[in-house]
Amino acid sequence: MRVTQRRHTPPRRAGLALSLAIILGSGLTSCKKPATGSAAPAAASSGAAAIGADNAASGPCGAYAERLCETAGADSPTCQAVKAATELMPPEACTAGMKNLDYSKKKLAAASKACDDLVEQLCRAVGPETQSCKLVSSETKKFGPEKCKMMSEHLPEVIAELKSMEDANKPLSAELQAAMTANSPASFGPANAKVQVVEFSDFQCPFCSQAAGVVHQIRAKYGDRVRFTFRQFPLPMHPNAREAAEAALAAGTQGKFWEFHDRLFKNPNQLDRAALEQYAKEVGLNVAAFKKSLDEHKFAPAVDADMKLGEKAQVNGTPSMFVNGTRVANPTNFDVVSSLIEAALKGGPPG
Repeated sequence: MRVTQRRHTPPRRAGLALSLAIILGSGLTSCKKPATGSAAPAAASSGAAAIGADNAASGPCGAYAERLCETAGADSPTCQAVKAATELMPPEACTAGMKNLDYSKKKLAAASKACDDLVEQLCRAVGPETQSCKLVSSETKKFGPEKCKMMSEHLPEVIAELKSMEDANKPLSAELQAAMTANSPASFGPANAKVQVVEFSDFQCPFCSQAAGVVHQIRAKYGDRVRFTFRQFPLPMHPNAREAAEAALAAGTQGKFWEFHDRLFKNPNQLDRAALEQYAKEVGLNVAAFKKSLDEHKFAPAVDADMKLGEKAQVNGTPSMFVNGTRVANPTNFDVVSSLIEAALKGGPPG
């Protein structure tokens, strides 16, 4: 899901993009265009956590911080700030604070009102029973008041993104599911399997390398009970992903798609033409035929066709995986994928 432009992003817009990414789960388990400046807030948060981690677990200051974090939320920036501040406070000050704890709690509650109001407005807009509302309710606890205020200033845009995510998470139509599973040279399992798993992937995406391990686990656990189909979705910011996709399909015509697939994901940072030819030798391909296919871009139309299917399924990042047409929230986690497959095998809707 595109939440910002890659370049020339004003600081406040970059902060909004990061906040949306956290709520929507984008950028955490998939490759997407990064927001300019998004690394800085993450580093700042890590720094605060590191300081807070040094806070004494015992003593009046440790107890004072713990009681305040019960109100602020253990994962919130406010809690981390409290821990960092109490690390510098003398024990006498923390003892005095404990005696008037209600005052501090009221101050924290007032500060958190911006986030509470944001959650209420977003859940009202997208529906209290939606997955988006559940994510908003849990993830905004990790935001500070300033970030919640900033997001409230862009409320229409945030609501639009959440609604877009809800649309993307709806089960795919039977027609689109059939198109995604048909005529793929990169698949395993019987074509008429009860459970159909489809992945859109990019060989240069590190998260896709993690998902590749999940694919092996699917094959090992479910065997012929599942049909798995791999679709190409090279992202534009990965300069070697497109040719790697064509190379994998070329290897597939020689019966070596999965061997080549594994070799590419083992070396996602080495996908230039020389590396592709070396991998072709290593897996035992007819290298001359392989090179000719790449020179002529023989499989470019197949890559284009996969990408068009992905766009119809609202794939905007990789890896994107579907179990019987239902999008998998985290395709890099085998337990998540397996739970959906198990539900589908039992005859119920995945998830």
